[in-house]
Amino acid sequence: MHFIYNGLFLIAGFIWGDWKRWREYYPTILYYFTGDLLKFALLYNYSMWTYQETIFGEGILRNHTIISLMIMVIVYPSTILIYLGRFPQTRWKKLAWVSFWAFLYTFVEFINEKYLNLINHHHGWNIGWSLLFNFVMFSLLRIHFKNPLLAWGLSIPWVIYLLNVFNVPIGRMK
Repeated sequence: MHFIYNGLFLIAGFIWGDWKRWREYYPTILYYFTGDLLKFALLYNYSMWTYQETIFGEGILRNHTIISLMIMVIVYPSTILIYLGRFPQTRWKKLAWVSFWAFLYTFVEFINEKYLNLINHHHGWNIGWSLLFNFVMFSLLRIHFKNPLLAWGLSIPWVIYLLNVFNVPIGRMK
């Protein structure tokens, strides 16, 4: 099923992505990758969620790491090309656009958790935290595109906040 989700994002990226300006979006794609890799490093032994494949492709998508890497390579760039490439100009449309993406990501996660068993939450993480995280993430992605240093400055306290809220034991970090 992860192949289908990734395939849909890839198709959407080709259809609606702003490929003419991909070089402008590239630093934000790397910022997105870096955030996910930081999550891997900090939460290696204390995951908030794990992916698994339960429908087909188990032979290829054997574990969380492989699925996550596929998502990083396919979903993240496709998302950025559409999200930033079609970002509206008016205040209310901006808020609606961020909300649309936060709810889309959360909806996909909800279906994957509740009905398809493709993701499992751990250590107190739940769909509510995912929704909040997605709002913050999509806001930070836009901020990064406009002002990378501000996005990094806002990201650090956000990460520290999450580590404290979920009592991530420093000793469990690799």
